[in-house]
Amino acid sequence: MKIIREAMAGTLESSDVMVRIAPAEGPEHDLLIASSVEKQFGDAIRHTLLQVLQQYDVPPVQVIVDDKGALDCVLRARLETALMRASESATLPWEERRENAE
Repeated sequence: MKIIREAMAGTLESSDVMVRIAPAEGPEHDLLIASSVEKQFGDAIRHTLLQVLQQYDVPPVQVIVDDKGALDCVLRARLETALMRASESATLPWEERRENAE
């Protein structure tokens, strides 16, 4: 998935997360995480971000996360939405998975 422009998804409400994504120069992803629960869950947040980026074969990007205690499924959904917006993809990621499964 090629990232064409900057995009974001989410809110700064309690139990949500704001994810911003932008193209990046360099050999690896640049993850910037601000979280009220970073001490407890920072490694899990990083793992989830990298897993989703790998799943969609995303080249190096900058991901800025402002987490307000979101669950893992919310983080995944927000990142997928930001990726879709940044790639200007006409096909939703979950539609591609469904087509490949059939």
